[in-house]
Amino acid sequence: MKRVFITGASSGIGAALASFYARQGASLGLVGRRRDALLTLQASLPGQHKVYVLDVRDRSALHAAAADFLMQGPVDAVIASAGISAGTLTEEPDDYAVFEAIIATNLNATVATFEPFIASMKQRGQGRLVGIASVAAVRGLPGAGAYSASKAAVRAYCESLRVELAASGVRVVTLAPGFIATPMTAHNPYKMPFLMPVDRFAEQAVQAIGAGVSYKVIPWQMGWVAKLLRIVPDRLYDHFAATRKRKPRISS
Repeated sequence: MKRVFITGASSGIGAALASFYARQGASLGLVGRRRDALLTLQASLPGQHKVYVLDVRDRSALHAAAADFLMQGPVDAVIASAGISAGTLTEEPDDYAVFEAIIATNLNATVATFEPFIASMKQRGQGRLVGIASVAAVRGLPGAGAYSASKAAVRAYCESLRVELAASGVRVVTLAPGFIATPMTAHNPYKMPFLMPVDRFAEQAVQAIGAGVSYKVIPWQMGWVAKLLRIVPDRLYDHFAATRKRKPRISS
């Protein structure tokens, strides 16, 4: 991959993917909300890279950044890794705004990230569009309705897009992380089986993106967990999930 556009590059998975691609010699478009974090990342990477400070919920700003990056040459991969997570409860009126923010960031911004690049990729007959789902998309987690719903929607959206673009040469890749050691998971108040360092995740993710796989759970152990969760009867799942510790709400 020679040129890669990455949202959510300020930290976590996005920053780890940026570091991996930069070491491979790629030129990057780094998108995030935190200017200082992006500039620090940019300075730490080999090569020349562009920084775009914006909120991915601002579709116009995101499209302007994409247009600027495209002006400098064709783009090989677009990775929509911007994402947020928080505990939410439908019974709490204050959580509705949090629900909206999670859906807007995790789902709607993925669509807005891909939009500007599809025409040029189709014209070239190649490219990668990468969406970040989650193992949390497999079954609804208690206290995480917004996050589970947003990631399930990302998976379904990317599947639809993959079929739409099947004859174009453009590959749509859906990555489903398990528990990855990032700031997002640092304060989870529950056990996180098969917790993976973010740099190891990035290495495996880059391999999957390069291969153009349709869907991959990382790490592989969580892939088996996901398969088991799909076939567990609802009554059994409900019984055990109801007692699971929950991610804290922002307003709690």
